[in-house]
Amino acid sequence: MIRDKIVSLIASGILQVGDELPSERELATMLVVSRETVRGAVQRLAAEGIVQVSQGARTRVASVNVEVGAQRIGVTNPTSINGYSLEAVHAARLLVETEVVADATKHLSDDDIQRLEDSIAAQQLACNDPVRFLICDREFHLTIYYACQNRLLADFVVDLYTYMLDHRRIAMGQPGAIEKSLEDHRFIVRALKMRNPDAVSAAFSEHILRIHDTSLAVDERGGSTVTRALPRSVTDSNKESA
Repeated sequence: MIRDKIVSLIASGILQVGDELPSERELATMLVVSRETVRGAVQRLAAEGIVQVSQGARTRVASVNVEVGAQRIGVTNPTSINGYSLEAVHAARLLVETEVVADATKHLSDDDIQRLEDSIAAQQLACNDPVRFLICDREFHLTIYYACQNRLLADFVVDLYTYMLDHRRIAMGQPGAIEKSLEDHRFIVRALKMRNPDAVSAAFSEHILRIHDTSLAVDERGGSTVTRALPRSVTDSNKESA
């Protein structure tokens, strides 16, 4: 399972050849598993030639020729979604993802909420590292998606999330980008703790819009970010009561 999660990080473009893997302790915190579990997964990946383990140095990604195992996450191969346009994926996320997270709101357990809060703590520690932040970001989103009772829709939303993650690596390196995303995540968790599907859906709409705009800016090679206002009636009322 953890081996496949790390492979998915490589296949999606979050981790690339030459990248250092976070330490065992960091990965254990990010993926909410034991260090022994992480160590076993890394040893298996090293035996497969996917990562390179060197004594006295950080483990590095050695190959992107990976095969996701039986624990595949999503419907298609991680990069298949990249064949679609940014606008098509953005529209799909607004249409489908907001419904998935609204349903997830009704089914997230207290343990899931704690996992999300722990993820935010890990994200804070990764504020100066876009790659580490995106590893945490992915776990944060997947925890919510898979609380949805429709596994097919959850898998489809994972595919949408995976869109152009190599661009998001660049986008997250822009000044203030990680901090803004982290604030979105805090607001999402507040809405989830209130068990308010409308507030969660609205919070995700704004988060998805931010992702669209930062991705567009990267695609335009540093062009200005598109500014659009979404209705905030639901979110504003919940901010006041939070």
